[in-house]
Amino acid sequence: MRIAVAADHAGYRLKQIVAGHLRDQGHDVIDLGTDGEAPVDYPPLCAAAGRMVVAGDAEFGVVLGGSGQGEQIAANKVRGVRAALCHDELTARLARQHNDANVLSLGGRLLGDTLALAIVDAFFSTGFDGGRHQRRVDQLADIERDEAHSPSKPGPSHPGPSNSGPSNSGPSNSGG
Repeated sequence: MRIAVAADHAGYRLKQIVAGHLRDQGHDVIDLGTDGEAPVDYPPLCAAAGRMVVAGDAEFGVVLGGSGQGEQIAANKVRGVRAALCHDELTARLARQHNDANVLSLGGRLLGDTLALAIVDAFFSTGFDGGRHQRRVDQLADIERDEAHSPSKPGPSHPGPSNSGPSNSGPSNSGG
């Protein structure tokens, strides 16, 4: 399997361990950086991993940072990426089974090496269940298509009350 990996400085150490582990299992690992612990911005690195997956140049991606949260967000900005931030083997399995996740995000400052590798193994050894989950994955793709074709609008992105300040139209939750 061909896997693109990318990390910022906070995920660099764990990226080296994960990439080595994947290579030892016979996978072709494409390392998109970073190449050390000097501070770098993660969005372009994680987007590059996502783009490789969507283009078919890699079957999956792994993005790593301090928490993995920003890296997941950056990868998910690429249309067609379904990145999942996983903290244990169960979330890794469910990300694959139910969401057909194609990019795994890990937090290098949150996970020990042994747990991180167990998450990687669970992610890559689990298939997509399809069935009712396929309908939901298709709905995610529909949302991406709709958003790509809709003009940006100022203000809240959802209907409902504004967040412009306190309202006098209901009970207060002032804690008193």
